[in-house]
Amino acid sequence: MTTKPENHLVLTVFMLVAGYHKDSWRLEGTRSEELTELGLVTELTQMCERAKLDAVFFGDVVDATTILQGDIMMTGLYEPLTTLSALAAQTSKIGLIGTSSTSFSDPFVLARQMSGLDSLSGGRAGWNLVTSSSGGHNFGLDAMPEPKDRYRRAAEFAQVITALWDSWSDDAVINDRETGWWADPEKIRAIDHEGEFFKVKGPLNMRRSPQGRPVIVQAGSSEGGMELGSSVADAIYTVQPDKEGAQKWYRAFKDKAVEKGRDPKSIKILAGILPIVGRTEEEAQELAQQLEDHINFDRARHQMEHTFKLDLSSIDLNGHIPAEMLPENEILGTRYNILRHRAIDLKWTLREILVAASRSGGHLFAIGTAEQIADTMIDWFESGACDGFSLNPPFMPGGLENICELLVPELVRRGYYREEYEGSTLREHFGLDRPGAWDTRELS
Repeated sequence: MTTKPENHLVLTVFMLVAGYHKDSWRLEGTRSEELTELGLVTELTQMCERAKLDAVFFGDVVDATTILQGDIMMTGLYEPLTTLSALAAQTSKIGLIGTSSTSFSDPFVLARQMSGLDSLSGGRAGWNLVTSSSGGHNFGLDAMPEPKDRYRRAAEFAQVITALWDSWSDDAVINDRETGWWADPEKIRAIDHEGEFFKVKGPLNMRRSPQGRPVIVQAGSSEGGMELGSSVADAIYTVQPDKEGAQKWYRAFKDKAVEKGRDPKSIKILAGILPIVGRTEEEAQELAQQLEDHINFDRARHQMEHTFKLDLSSIDLNGHIPAEMLPENEILGTRYNILRHRAIDLKWTLREILVAASRSGGHLFAIGTAEQIADTMIDWFESGACDGFSLNPPFMPGGLENICELLVPELVRRGYYREEYEGSTLREHFGLDRPGAWDTRELS
């Protein structure tokens, strides 16, 4: 039986059940009336598992802003931890990655939730660590903390949660009926953490999970995100619209990991890609045009104005955003820099910018046959732009079907992806070692 080659792509699916392309839920056949139901997301996840994909990934937001703006693409319609817990019972191999914000969560609570998911799924859990830039008004905050403060809290949060996951030795459970000890207290250690944001005695009140720790995934291409991710993450989701920029970022990130004493191969960098796949190039272009035809440009313009604090009302769709309207602003992040590049350097029209933003949100997008899109993905992988991809289905379920039934088999045929799962845990899928507990090294 052919299995995944040693030098292989890592592939996960961003499970936005309304489709990653904005307004794609309006297409006929998208089953948008079933959004929030378990049956639909179960079918989609099982489709990914049949394709032998490494994991499904659920993002999250904690406010209703985009829904009130008429955009249901990036929302919290499926709360990650409850959804993944349900999916754990409906799947057997595929990894289950869920988002939880360090700005609004508690490390002891999340340590228990993620460890529980890892145990109940047989070692398939992953935590997407985010710091959140909005939603504070739902948690008693008048304003969100500055990015540097959020990242400081996130770094301490990660330190606490990993110490809690490591607080039980792997052989702490002795199940000794004769003595009456199920767990050996000598092999369970308090963490006694007291820091700037958290005071946690520990230990965790749960045995160590199958993976030792759930896989930590971090999404962020900013300087602060790179600093955090290179310190704590096992995998990185990054927004990179072009290969040259992706190669530069990849090298910088791996170098930073080496500076911190980490093996760069132990951190998988996954670039986002929105593939519009057709059986022919003409079919793919027709799909892309159908998706573009369903964009509500007034709402897309308003959302861009709200996100980046702009006033675009005076600019015609076929006009250009003046450079003076787009000053450098690191606080607005990677996607703002992509907007500036497209408007100032590439001289795209407002319509072109809105279409690209609606299509891929700043990520790479590719339109064509499975062979053509596989060419692009393999080129990025072989040229040191990424270790794999976060696949963003443009619409559901059809866009995901095309990925699973056309694109993935082409990558298998080329020798860049597995035909069958070799292991049963997310760490095995990603090719990551299992970390030891407190008694194998000093806790950080």
